Parts: sequence; structure tokens; C-alpha cells
Amino acid sequence: MKFGLIAGNGKFPFMVLEGARQSGTQMAVAAIHEETDPEIEQLAGSLKWVGIGQLGKMIRFFKEEGVEKAIMAGQVKHVQIFGRAIPDARMLKVLLKLPRRNTDSLIGAIATELQNEGIELIDSTYFLQDALPSPGTLTRRQPDKHERENIDYGLELAKEIARLDLGQTIVVRGNACVAIEAMEGTDETIKRAGGLVKGRLTVVKIAKPNQDMRFDVPVVGVPTIKTMIESGATCLCITAGKTLMFDREEMIRLANEKKISIIAV
Repeated sequence: MKFGLIAGNGKFPFMVLEGARQSGTQMAVAAIHEETDPEIEQLAGSLKWVGIGQLGKMIRFFKEEGVEKAIMAGQVKHVQIFGRAIPDARMLKVLLKLPRRNTDSLIGAIATELQNEGIELIDSTYFLQDALPSPGTLTRRQPDKHERENIDYGLELAKEIARLDLGQTIVVRGNACVAIEAMEGTDETIKRAGGLVKGRLTVVKIAKPNQDMRFDVPVVGVPTIKTMIESGATCLCITAGKTLMFDREEMIRLANEKKISIIAV
């Protein structure tokens, strides 16, 4: 069976390709001009560069390659999708049908277009099950009493904004919400919080209540921890089994070094 990869930015697409390679699976890669790292050309067996709005071109490429199942991996910035993309006829048709312009609606509509062409969009962690954490504290230091209170409060808020598809990240201090993620992404949200309040920040990043693992899966990694260090955050709470941890060992090593607590719930 031939798999296709819709590659956004960051390390996620590279991890999927490596996981597929280890399982002996070949992938046809649709790389996005505005987002994908050009280094992906060194790893992909077959590859086509497409613009963010070129849905028709991507589908034609997958059909030519005999793709039956596709994986979407890597962020595509919301501002790119909704502000800068020049849609082709196929994408314009999708956009005109959207009930609302949020990520779930858009990617769900693209998944339907793929399905109509005999291409199933599958779980983006299909080749990466080892990168999903089990419940519990992942670092040497457990969250302290104040951080646990922040986590409890942050989870209430984070679940609500995730349900509304507004973002996945909340930053809390002293049982007060300091920052809520919008279009800027997790790291920029943490930086914004650090600019507002100094020190003792707790970052809560969770999956949506009914997280569709085909897209927009929560991701954390070494850059998350580095941003937390710069912003004075001391604790990170993520969703067990539904959050991808990039460079997990290095991420936990750095967190331990800086006495940051990471917990999966």
C-alpha cells in the first residue's frame, strides 16, 4: 500500500518519514512551498512542491503515485491558510462550503475531498506511537502544590478553548490566566505570558476533548522547554497518549537540568 505525506513545517514530517522508513513503508510527499523545510527532498522517494492553496495539484500528485492513505504532519500557520494562500479551483470550492473558518472545519473539508478521490486521511501518529507519553510525571521533579493548583485551573480553561477550537495552550500563574493561545502558536503564547508576568508560570497544553488524531495534534519539544526557560515557566502539563514529544530524551534532559516539571494527564 502506498502512503502519502502532506508535509508542513518543523520536524514532524521528518519524524513521520523516519518512522515509515523503519517500518519499510514508502511515502509520496506533497511539500508546501511556504512551510516545508527543503531538506525533505533528501529523504523523500517521490516529492511534489505545492502551494498552500493548490489542493487540486496535491490530489493529482497522490493519484499519479497510487496513494491510498495519507498523513498530514507539520504545522501550517493559520495566517498562511486564511490570509495569504491563493486557492486553486478545488480549494476555492472547499473554502466556499466552510460553515466557519477554523482549523477543524478546513482540514475536515480537505479530508472529505481526499476521501472522495479514494485517499483516506489517517492518524498522523500512525508511525510514531512511541512518541506519545503515558500518564504521569516525566521529569525528576514533581509539580509542587502551587503548580498543581495552576494545572487544575488551567485544565478547566484549556478544555473549553480547545472545545471552541481557539487554541491548545493556556499559561497560568497563581490560579489566574495569563495568556491564551490564538493563531500565534504555543511558543509565542508562552513568550507573551513571560512578557506580562515574571516567573512561576505553568503551561497547560492539551488535546481537544474529541481530538481528531488526523490533524492538529498537540506537539511539544526542545524549543518548548527553551521558550519556557526564557519566559520563567516552571511546569508543563500535556495530554497523555495524544501529545507528540519531539526529541523526547533531550527535552526531558533539558527540563531536568533546569528543574522544570513535565506531567502528562
